[in-house]
Amino acid sequence: MDKLKSVLSGKDQDEEQGIVTQISEGSTLSWSTRLKAFCFCFVLGVCMSVLGSALLFVGRNGLVLFAVFYTLGNMLSLASTCFLMGPLKQVKKMFAQTRIIATILVLVCFVMTLVSAFALKNAALALVFCILQFLALTWYSISYIPFARDAVKKCFGACLE
Repeated sequence: MDKLKSVLSGKDQDEEQGIVTQISEGSTLSWSTRLKAFCFCFVLGVCMSVLGSALLFVGRNGLVLFAVFYTLGNMLSLASTCFLMGPLKQVKKMFAQTRIIATILVLVCFVMTLVSAFALKNAALALVFCILQFLALTWYSISYIPFARDAVKKCFGACLE
């Protein structure tokens, strides 16, 4: 089977592989490991977001805790997809021409939510950025569904008329 793979990939068994290729091939994860890591990170991210929502109603720091846990949960959930397609391919897809603006908005909202919570200590502003973060992530996510953005635009356009 290995011989068939090498023939189909164009590699000659007698060719000496470079050190980078050997390290890359030795450090790749199996599909089942990638899927398990994705599920773990995604579920952990969702749990952190839910925990943040529960902390919203805790005392005077509740809103700040909500903003922090919600943002970190979303970051972890978004990063979990790196296990499915690899980090380089994920970054290339994120910054593709069709979704670069949505990606930048998501990242800015992540940063501004944390800045509002920690540096500015402004809970109301952190909440506003959490809402913007949700909207930006939704817009980013539907960019992976063909024609979904057009459908959303038409739906809201019809509602505003």
